[in-house]
Amino acid sequence: MKADALIKKRFEELEQKAESLLANKQFDFQSDEGVKYYKVDSAGFKAWAISALHLLQKVFEEDSIHYRNLDGHYKHFGGWESSFKDCRAIFQAAKEEYEGGYLFNIHGLIQAEVFDDTLEQASELLRADYKDPACVVPGATLETALKELCRRSSITHAKLDRMNADLCKAGVYNLGMQKQITGWEERRNKAAHGDWSAYNEADVEDMIKGVTRLIADYL
Repeated sequence: MKADALIKKRFEELEQKAESLLANKQFDFQSDEGVKYYKVDSAGFKAWAISALHLLQKVFEEDSIHYRNLDGHYKHFGGWESSFKDCRAIFQAAKEEYEGGYLFNIHGLIQAEVFDDTLEQASELLRADYKDPACVVPGATLETALKELCRRSSITHAKLDRMNADLCKAGVYNLGMQKQITGWEERRNKAAHGDWSAYNEADVEDMIKGVTRLIADYL
């Protein structure tokens, strides 16, 4: 199952757990005005909140408004139904942001702009007949892009071939893309080690275009 489907599934599971906690609330007392006050199970709330915070941390990061608000409510939770409804509202807002496609990763946008500039430099080098430096540049960009994809999927950074295999295994991209990346990495290594006759200008141009497509499709 791909990362996006897993995240949506987890959001739904936690939403169902929130409904269950509310359905099993316990009456505590009634005010003089006749208002009834309920509490939710403390252990159940803590388990739900920790799981919800973990999800928001992975999806939005700790400095996001969603994570910070839920974390603040969690730390000051008194057990009341109304307090839990506030927590649930924050969680639902985050869920709607993600499922509606309104999540904009600023880090990713900035990273993509840097990639565009670097790949344009590689194209300029190729046009100036510097095919060997032009081959090294997209190779370095490729490695940085894979590290970013690993970060988003909570995959440990490693050598490029290991990250490539792990990303494919996690369903971030398919086996065909994994094989293409392997080919680009081999080409970069040949350029870096002076085996310049092993590839030509057309190979480098194909590599630049391929890395550009990878970034456009997956970042």
